[in-house]
Amino acid sequence: MITERSISSKAWLLLLALGAIWGASFLSIRIALDEVPPLTSVAHRVGWATVLLWIVVIVRRLPLPRGRAIWIGFLGMGILNNVIPFSLMAWGQLHIPSGLTSIFNAATAIFGVLIAALLLSDERLSARKAFGVTLGFAGVAVAIGLENLRNFDITSLAQLAVIGGTISYAFAGVWARKRLGGLPPLVAAAGMLSTSTLIMIPLAWSLDGPIRLDLAPRTMLAIGYYSLIATALAYMIYYRVLALAGSGNLMLVTLLIPPVAITLGALVLDETLSPNAYGGFALLALGLVVIDGRLIDRLRVRR
Repeated sequence: MITERSISSKAWLLLLALGAIWGASFLSIRIALDEVPPLTSVAHRVGWATVLLWIVVIVRRLPLPRGRAIWIGFLGMGILNNVIPFSLMAWGQLHIPSGLTSIFNAATAIFGVLIAALLLSDERLSARKAFGVTLGFAGVAVAIGLENLRNFDITSLAQLAVIGGTISYAFAGVWARKRLGGLPPLVAAAGMLSTSTLIMIPLAWSLDGPIRLDLAPRTMLAIGYYSLIATALAYMIYYRVLALAGSGNLMLVTLLIPPVAITLGALVLDETLSPNAYGGFALLALGLVVIDGRLIDRLRVRR
């Protein structure tokens, strides 16, 4: 893929690290789900990440958020970017492979383009983007598999739950544009995770029972990974790459995550995916390339 500007070696390393970190998060979440219920796993994820991010904010002496409007923005972002997608995807991973979950997660950018065009006046759905979105939707349909669309069962429901999570991510992007512009990124992330924690802890406690800490070492390591590294640290890396390489180049991470998740799922969990899953990911990747447009423009110039 051709980038909108050259990517430095440092940005490439951070981008690859981010893809690996997020790709491995699907494995760690699935491991934790062997002992903790989905909502409790999400409460752990947002809770511990919140603690770490606020420590970073305080150490860096970043301005603390004040005002009702800002915290309403955090609340909406927490619901759309954490509570809904994390919960749906965690439940979905109980019934479908972690690698397949990561493939559906790649559709976030596809839904993001469509929802932004519908809700933001400065985002136009051009013919090229519409074609890319169509390819992306075709990729999702292929990954689900026609047999699962005909024979609706718990697997089909789990797949739809994960896709619902990606749609929620897309709405979160629009919400962030409208309500959280101008805030330091780490402060916005800490505020968002704080509201998510205030929702998830009582929700998990009421539906799953008391949140336990006397868990197996394997489970605690998995929770530590996906909360502190794949959530808190990943946000720090994400915004650093954004500053170094630009938003267009961040789309590359969407293509890096599934290969990592699929490989780890196969090696650690003995997961196998159908050819439909790989074909669907190929269509999704092609759709992202078309939406991005820079590779197509470069080829046109060369001709």
